[in-house]
Amino acid sequence: MNVLAVGCHPDDLEIGCGGTLAKLSSLGHKVTMVHVANGDKGHKIIPPEELIQIRRLEARKAGSLIGAEVVSLNTPDLLVKSDRDELISKLVKVIREVRPDYIITHPPEDYMKDHTEVSKAVFDASFSATIPHYNLDEGIDTHDKVAPIYYMDTLAGVGFHPTEYVDISDYIDVKIDMNNSHQSQIKWLYEHDGIDFLDFVRTVSKFRGLQCGKAYAEGFTQCQAWPRLTTARLLP
Repeated sequence: MNVLAVGCHPDDLEIGCGGTLAKLSSLGHKVTMVHVANGDKGHKIIPPEELIQIRRLEARKAGSLIGAEVVSLNTPDLLVKSDRDELISKLVKVIREVRPDYIITHPPEDYMKDHTEVSKAVFDASFSATIPHYNLDEGIDTHDKVAPIYYMDTLAGVGFHPTEYVDISDYIDVKIDMNNSHQSQIKWLYEHDGIDFLDFVRTVSKFRGLQCGKAYAEGFTQCQAWPRLTTARLLP
């Protein structure tokens, strides 16, 4: 299968579904990781232009650990807007190129606007990607189906009630390594907020594991909208 994961900032996918992406890749599925925002405002000391380059390299390093293709749409932080035609067009192009069997992204409700805007943009773009007369000048065939969407966990699992779980017990160390690739954020969160973020990520995964009887897990819900529903189990 082709699996497209669309996160807001570099490191969001690693936090929310890194173990699942690692598992998918190990099973032979093609994984593409898209970061909508460039993370330019994710530090108090490092200036935005320098931080963009640092975070882009960190994202590529994390993706390389599982053999994923990594794509940045380079939208500035806090300027992600789902009603911008430019963003929808970029996402449509990616969806048509990847032709995903399903998409993983942020839930419609999360802790900040950039995340919720990405969720809505993915929902809109995944439908638009199937419309024959939308952006045909790009020379890429329309996707042949409206891809099912799975929403990954919120940060710390707040307000999120999974309906599906993925056992990542064998991939928790890979997930931690993927997150550890984002050193600009690991150091920033510790210095700015006093958060040991690798412990944070491991703890949430353990908590989800306790809920489903595994050592470590990640939780998801499926988008309940026609024609995205399926009888098949798509998550690994």
